[in-house]
Amino acid sequence: MTVQIRPYTLEDFAGLLEVQREAFPPPFPEELWWQREQIAAHVNTFPQGTMLAVVDGVIAGSATSLLIKHDGKPHTWAEVSDNGWIAGRHQPDGDSLYGIDVCVRPSFRGKGVAKALYQARQQLVVELGLKRFLAGCRIPNFHEHADKMSAEQYVERVVSGELSDLVLSFMLKQGLRPLQVLDDYLEDAESLHKAVLVEWPNPDLIR
Repeated sequence: MTVQIRPYTLEDFAGLLEVQREAFPPPFPEELWWQREQIAAHVNTFPQGTMLAVVDGVIAGSATSLLIKHDGKPHTWAEVSDNGWIAGRHQPDGDSLYGIDVCVRPSFRGKGVAKALYQARQQLVVELGLKRFLAGCRIPNFHEHADKMSAEQYVERVVSGELSDLVLSFMLKQGLRPLQVLDDYLEDAESLHKAVLVEWPNPDLIR
């Protein structure tokens, strides 16, 4: 199976919406799926940050990013993403690529689609000469351990391999590293509304 990554356009909206419907079925609020106007804003604001994963002609997943100047300050998903529109927060002279979403059709999960999208983002970081890739990472298994440890302790144990987290463990395998825990990042009961800011530094700049 070959995963092809290309920019998405407004013409892909129907396919993008179908992926969201399958990935986030009811009772997930329908109004939280990408709207046509939001996709148009992504494409018009930062087309390089729009990515579509295609397998055998089928849209299997997507990802959206913007450029920011990273200052290390705590933030929420709504703040960094301009509530999903990106236009109001995108900084063309930013030093970091910030990923605001990755969505993979359930029937294509575990087949390298998400990995291909993250590799494409890392490649974009290198091509643009940016310092890093950043993302707010969910920690959906944290609620199983929250009565015994803090979020920071949980992250340390996932990094050490003592615990496994459905999302953070995947991020670590993609070469990302945790920077800080973000409180009230997104309404997410499994993560207790927390996220971990993760970073992939540009290896060219490290060298």
